[in-house]
Amino acid sequence: MTRLSRRSFIFMTLALAACKRGAADLLLSGHTMGTTYTIVAVEPRTGLNKQTLEAEIGAVLADVDQKMSNWNTASEISQINALPANTPHPLSEDMLTLMQAANDVHKASDGQFDLTLGPLIDLWGFGAQKPTGRIPSDNDVTAAMQSVGQTDTVLLDGSTLTKSHDGTQMYLSAIGKGFGVDRLGDTLRALGVTDFMVEIGGDIITSGQNAEGNPWQIAIETPDALQRSFLKVLGVSDLGMATSGDYRNYFEHDGTRYSHIIDAQTGRPVTHPTASVTVLTQNAMLADAWATALLVLGKDRGMEIAERQNLAALFIDREVTSGKMHFKTYATDQFASIQHS
Repeated sequence: MTRLSRRSFIFMTLALAACKRGAADLLLSGHTMGTTYTIVAVEPRTGLNKQTLEAEIGAVLADVDQKMSNWNTASEISQINALPANTPHPLSEDMLTLMQAANDVHKASDGQFDLTLGPLIDLWGFGAQKPTGRIPSDNDVTAAMQSVGQTDTVLLDGSTLTKSHDGTQMYLSAIGKGFGVDRLGDTLRALGVTDFMVEIGGDIITSGQNAEGNPWQIAIETPDALQRSFLKVLGVSDLGMATSGDYRNYFEHDGTRYSHIIDAQTGRPVTHPTASVTVLTQNAMLADAWATALLVLGKDRGMEIAERQNLAALFIDREVTSGKMHFKTYATDQFASIQHS
């Protein structure tokens, strides 16, 4: 049984920016929400108090972690997960915003974006618990499915959330970091910074241009578990961006590959050939959620929904020709227009 790293993500060309003296006036990085963050920004002509900036960034990260982090046992989401069924929980304003967005994407994605997959994620060995080294039985999957289903197990009534099942566990890794990225972007704008790129765990928001006066250069990684390379580099301004992939977080058992991408309808890892999906949209939170949803759906159904939602999405599929595996890309109309703008 082989298990690789937890997170598959967009790889940004930050190393190049950091190597050029003066390429970015501000560079901040650190750890948050069980992963890392990076901020690259151009200092405004009016100047900036960097101590104030660092203090504001730290406060935002601490606040988001206290609400959204599944790795923080005292966070709001951890408290919700610990609640017994039928216990109303008044949501913070930020959590309400996130839950409303999650419900919208859930409904628009055939129910495949689902925050309540926690029991299945743990069952398959991709959660906080260590992998067991075995494939769950049909009975195990059926039992876990009883507490899964965002529509049926989580009721949002105004700003109050109630779970209908004790075992319902919500994981925010596919939307919470994107929300944190947006909060950081809002903070930078409030401080007068208009040109920046913010990233948490691979989820990105961009604003304006880099120090060279060009769009921020973001590289999309080739979804190859054996080596790291770039498939495409995009110039991105004033958009959120996220990639979800199945090629970093998986295990193999008896020659079969099982990824961490769980089908909400079957309770099992997906088996379609789509290896990664990149989404660009108005903010990082929605890009984060939609990248996950479209990857679960796969290219065929995912393209239909992405076009209907007018999403800029790039699907990368594994295809075998003459016994050799290669990658083929499929772009929505909106992605193609952004790429060539």
